Amino acid sequence: MFLNDDFLLPNEWAKTLFHQHAAKMPIIDYHCHLDPKEIYENKPFKNVTEAWLGGDHYKWRLMRACGVPESHITGDASDYDKFLAWCQTMPKTIGNPLYTWTHLELKRFFGVDLVINEKNAPEIWERANAKLATADFCRREIIKNSNVKVICTTDDPIDDLAYHQRLAKEEVAFKVLPTFRPDKALNLDKPDFEQWITQLGEVYGKPIDSYQELISALESRVQYFHDQGGRLSDHALDVLHYEAASPEVLEAIFVKALKQEALTPTEIAAYKTETLTHLFHFYHARNWTAQLHIHAYRNCNDRMYQQLGPDTGYDGINDLSLTIPLQQLLNRADKTDQLPKTILYSLNPNDYPVIVALMSCFQKESPGKLQLGSGWWYNDTLAGMRQQLTVFADGSPLANFVGMLTDSRSFLSYTRHEYFRRVLCGFISEIVERGEAPADEAYLGKIVEDISYHNAANYFNF
Repeated sequence: MFLNDDFLLPNEWAKTLFHQHAAKMPIIDYHCHLDPKEIYENKPFKNVTEAWLGGDHYKWRLMRACGVPESHITGDASDYDKFLAWCQTMPKTIGNPLYTWTHLELKRFFGVDLVINEKNAPEIWERANAKLATADFCRREIIKNSNVKVICTTDDPIDDLAYHQRLAKEEVAFKVLPTFRPDKALNLDKPDFEQWITQLGEVYGKPIDSYQELISALESRVQYFHDQGGRLSDHALDVLHYEAASPEVLEAIFVKALKQEALTPTEIAAYKTETLTHLFHFYHARNWTAQLHIHAYRNCNDRMYQQLGPDTGYDGINDLSLTIPLQQLLNRADKTDQLPKTILYSLNPNDYPVIVALMSCFQKESPGKLQLGSGWWYNDTLAGMRQQLTVFADGSPLANFVGMLTDSRSFLSYTRHEYFRRVLCGFISEIVERGEAPADEAYLGKIVEDISYHNAANYFNF
């Protein structure tokens, strides 16, 4: 039966572990792209199109693959016509996680148990919009009703975190904490680097005209985030290189970048390596967790990038070698005992065994100090989650895993935690069914509850 109480639960052990243990656990969404301003202002959605399709490039890619014109995806078509186009797309996506997630959102949030298709679109539109018009469907109410206790947003180092501060004073049901995302500090080869450095100097309190001043400013901003409750950083390291350099060389590279002079690949790699190493030291000193998102291949379609900009559904997966630069980066921080807790995500699942093998070379101080991040982006599918769990369990203590996150811009994506927990319970139940683990509910239930919630609560030191 479609999306019944036991979907994705293949046996009695899976059902017991999910219904008696996983389902009751709160949510810590430790990596997402929600806007803290939107959370604070707590406005209702104007309709289901805004709630479901706004900014969701997962759905946009599927719609394009079904021949939906761009006017009905990101263009000027009416909200109803965009919604109808999504309903026409859905029947063709069977086997895709969005088929399950979208139906699950419709059922859990709106109480509508209809198959999404063109025929049912008018009724779904009316019933979902009627729910969205009520006070229970403002942004914060959706978060509360999803049993979310902590949300970690993704924030630029120059952000004043004003909305985090306001939420900390006014919201008691859940926390919204900042995550330090210094990509613009690392990407000195981007056209906006000089402008961003000027903005950093403004919040730091004085102009930044040297590399050493930059490092001091970044540490100041790390401390500022720490004072506001931040305990994580995040880095988009689409291509990972390692190149050591002296302070004198770094000063020269930094000055060239500010003058917008051409930089060599070696200079770019050296700057990123040394700056990231400094940041690792700052994170370690404050007991933070560093998240490294590796091997996205962004903006593959030049024409559509020029038309729509980044994060619109035109990113792919990179397949460059990872072992040597990642080992060098981790080893560099570990040499001075300044390697922070680190979660390693790769968009390329072929990297999973490499990551797990390297993790084991640097584990110490705390349970699961280094983690293989949950299936990310193209990998947060049924097959992708199972592959991530399998490789994690093969090479590291699975019971230490900090679990799922949404990595989402949508307020309706918390059902992904339910989806993951069902996959997790099915995965563990199959280990029991094969006779590889004891049929002990107390033992297994604790592992499920820890991965669902407790491990993250302890690991991130919120």
